[in-house]
Amino acid sequence: MHTPRLRFAPSPTGYLHVGGARTALFNWLYARRMGGVLVLRIEDTDVERSSADMVTGILEGMRWIGLDWDEGPEVGGAHGPYFQSQRLARYRELGEQLVRDGHAYYCYCGGSADMEPAAVTPGLKTRPPSADTPHPSSWSPGSSDPGEEEGDSPRGESWTYDRRCSRLTPEEVTAREAAKMPRAIRFKVPPGETTFLDLVHGNITFDNANIEDFVALRSDGHPTYHLSVVADDIDMAITHVVRGDDHISNTPKQVLLYRAFGKPLPAFAHVPLILGPDKRRLSKRHGATSVTEYSKQGFLPEAMMNFLALLGWSPGNDQELFTRDELVAAFSLEGISSSDAVFNPEKLEWFSAQHIARMPAGELVRRIEPRLREAGLWPAAWSPGSSDPGAWLSRLVELLRPRAKRLTDFVEKGRPFLADAIEYDPDAVKKHLSSADALAHLAAVRDACEAAQAFTAAALEPAIRALAEARGVKAAVLIHPTRVAVVGRAESPGIFEVLELLGRDRAVARMSARLR
Repeated sequence: MHTPRLRFAPSPTGYLHVGGARTALFNWLYARRMGGVLVLRIEDTDVERSSADMVTGILEGMRWIGLDWDEGPEVGGAHGPYFQSQRLARYRELGEQLVRDGHAYYCYCGGSADMEPAAVTPGLKTRPPSADTPHPSSWSPGSSDPGEEEGDSPRGESWTYDRRCSRLTPEEVTAREAAKMPRAIRFKVPPGETTFLDLVHGNITFDNANIEDFVALRSDGHPTYHLSVVADDIDMAITHVVRGDDHISNTPKQVLLYRAFGKPLPAFAHVPLILGPDKRRLSKRHGATSVTEYSKQGFLPEAMMNFLALLGWSPGNDQELFTRDELVAAFSLEGISSSDAVFNPEKLEWFSAQHIARMPAGELVRRIEPRLREAGLWPAAWSPGSSDPGAWLSRLVELLRPRAKRLTDFVEKGRPFLADAIEYDPDAVKKHLSSADALAHLAAVRDACEAAQAFTAAALEPAIRALAEARGVKAAVLIHPTRVAVVGRAESPGIFEVLELLGRDRAVARMSARLR
């Protein structure tokens, strides 16, 4: 049995978005599960829209999630080059081979010869457009962000080529070649049906009468998506093609190319699309951003991997939380659903909170440190007088962990502990620190804190509860103004743990400042 070889083939016309990241993840999981190889190939033939910065962004996005690759940019391999822009000679060679073998013909129809419809409206037979007809090369039906899933998105179209150049005589072709007329290479679709097995959807059959003679090589020498992807997958010995459902309409044309080249078909698996909560295809209107933006927002990469894996795949049981190794061990193509998946931002936050809760304290501190440094809080990240600043910071992280959904929460919620000056929420002050009674209660708590022999949560809690009883009020009546005075907000972790971590001097000083 051959080693499985899979590929992820993004187009660097945008950063790595959710759809592309999920496609990359499914390919990576299957390759790792089966002891296979993952090839990263950059489909950069769209010169005007591709950029080196986008390539860098894609690589960074994959690495952030935790995906590596065995062949491709920065790692090399025996099947390169891995940038399509460096493989143009190969595509031209294969295009000419198709003509020689009788599977394609030269098309001299000007602008129409460079058109590359992705799908054909059954029965539509119209006159080809003139040479100045714009090429629909930068949009995808139903997508406001073309190229988000993978590679060249399926093209739109509104016409069907009438095969006029397939009827040219050899003498007419010779004359046009001698005159150096611009020409594309158009694949000759045979009669009958094209059937392929999809590992997600089962057997899929297309009537070839509804597939026009599609362009394989444009008149400028650049390949269309169909020729380039098949050529690359053949040359790179790809055994499994795992990609989005929106590529199903491309597949019969690619199957015909495989057969024309006399090569075996890879196993196809078209995975469900990702929809927004409104059940429309996920796009920027849903707040969808590049995966590196989710990193900036403080989500854990482990959470993003876990979340993406369950967008269209099920382990076959109720398990939701997975480590990286658990996902590899559980993943199978058979577990991929044929139904579209829904991107739920709240679910992503839940996954992030769960992974934060399970992360070892030392590793969590390591992840938080760069964010504290960036916020200017690291130099103050210990309790004054503490003999072990690292231990104090670990205690603070543990105090904040239960309420944290993102790494950024540790910066925001930790600021009252890490900064000398704090900001007060005016609504909290108005509610809990504006009356004379509230200020009197706060003064009593301050005096109790100053007098406490041990400034620990274990000692402060019974002392303050006894104080409340002595004053004839519930403990909450004392706790609320104290919390606002020391952290500036109406919500925080347990007040007694908060006081202990702040330390006597800072806690008393903040209460005194509110009493002036």
